[in-house]
Amino acid sequence: MTRAQPAVERPWSVPLAVSEVPDIGRHIDLAADAQARGVIAKLAGLAALPRLEASFEVTRRGRGGLRVVGQVSATVSQTCVVTLEPIENEIDEPVDLVFVPAGEELPPAGRDGGEVEVPLEDAPEPLVGGHIDLGAIAAEFLVLAIDPYPRKPDAVFHSPVAGDDSMHPFAPLAALKQKRSSKQR
Repeated sequence: MTRAQPAVERPWSVPLAVSEVPDIGRHIDLAADAQARGVIAKLAGLAALPRLEASFEVTRRGRGGLRVVGQVSATVSQTCVVTLEPIENEIDEPVDLVFVPAGEELPPAGRDGGEVEVPLEDAPEPLVGGHIDLGAIAAEFLVLAIDPYPRKPDAVFHSPVAGDDSMHPFAPLAALKQKRSSKQR
């Protein structure tokens, strides 16, 4: 007998069922609590995540689908890659996603009823079990928006002077080899 695998635990979960969205749509403002921000910061490799908020307009799309449009904003604490000093960056990331029930496709957007080519990056997301997770969406868009190489505005990297062999990474080995060969003579 095999046991069922545990459900994937999300650091910030705000589930929303299709049935909770009226025909006129629904506006939802979210703010992550300290515990969720701490877990997300750790997963994203941040020094801290003092603020994470999201604002979404959720509307129905087709027969049982949803469209989520909004903004994810956050303050992220990182380390400057040049000075290694702490810095804070602001993130404001737009969100525009369409969810359709798993196995369904969006109705064609063309008026003539012909086929419409949907680029892969604009393909709808699967709506599994009639729910979406707004917290997971916000966390995903935040992580994708984080600058992987944060730099203070005034930080400048000065590379070593070319031709200075003492700065070469193998300079200590070369000196040791030279010292060894001079002893053997």
